[in-house]
Amino acid sequence: MTPFTTLTARAVALPADDVDTDQIIPARFLKGTSKVGLGDSLFADWRAQPGFPLLAPSARGAQILVTGVNFGCGSSREHAPWALVDWGFRAIIARSFADIFKENATKNGLLPVALSEEACELIEYALRAEPALELTVDLDGQRVLLPDGTSFRFLLDPFAKHCLASGLDELGYILSFADRIAAYEQR
Repeated sequence: MTPFTTLTARAVALPADDVDTDQIIPARFLKGTSKVGLGDSLFADWRAQPGFPLLAPSARGAQILVTGVNFGCGSSREHAPWALVDWGFRAIIARSFADIFKENATKNGLLPVALSEEACELIEYALRAEPALELTVDLDGQRVLLPDGTSFRFLLDPFAKHCLASGLDELGYILSFADRIAAYEQR
């Protein structure tokens, strides 16, 4: 995984609550185990609708998704964060996340940022005013910044933060102690 430190990137708003994993990546696209190419099926059913936000010219290259309450609910499929990452997203800002989705996201290099209703409304307002707006997500400081300097703090599990900052999943974290493990086994 690519280490996550500070991301300054274009954001796109998907104003929807209770976006479940079957909407993120429909089950018919779950036949493989490779992460590569899943972005092509991200929100496949919604992308067919006229005016879908991720298809707007201002959304091209967006690496931050801003959305509603309970993002990633539904099944525990790990394909959902895989598809979001393959599309190009590095961070999701939402009012809340489903617990399993949040865990799967951090394990796959995708930063889930839960902010208050008021903070999300301000960000969405700024995006409506300037669709090509860039936000900054600072993992170390655990804050999201608007271009005008407005800042919103977020909470994140310390272990998830360490793994994201180091570019490690849980197995990579364990393997980072390979020398210590080998020395222990020899003793």
